[in-house]
Amino acid sequence: MSAENSPQTPTEWLSLPELVEVLGETLGRVKRRLDESQLIASRRHGALRVPAVFLLDDQPLSSLRGTAIVLHDAGLSDDEAIDWLLTAEDSLGVAPIEALRAGRKHEVRRVARVLA
Repeated sequence: MSAENSPQTPTEWLSLPELVEVLGETLGRVKRRLDESQLIASRRHGALRVPAVFLLDDQPLSSLRGTAIVLHDAGLSDDEAIDWLLTAEDSLGVAPIEALRAGRKHEVRRVARVLA
């Protein structure tokens, strides 16, 4: 597991083989989670990687999928969506992913809809 930096928040990034191990699922199932926006990955550092903060108790954060869909509907690429989720948002007082992890999904999605 390697640590790499997003625009403002340092985060650990997991490769697909690491996700297979952490989630206890097949590579095909992990890729399906990516296809279904249950997780968002980036290739900006080579192979596909997912910010570890997108997992909670070794499972994808349940509120991430709907938020990812809102961000994609607003026209954001996966990299842009990841950057937005990891960067402090003034209207939330924290990075959106931190707000999601704190159970504030409706507030995060309201702010995300403004991006459209």
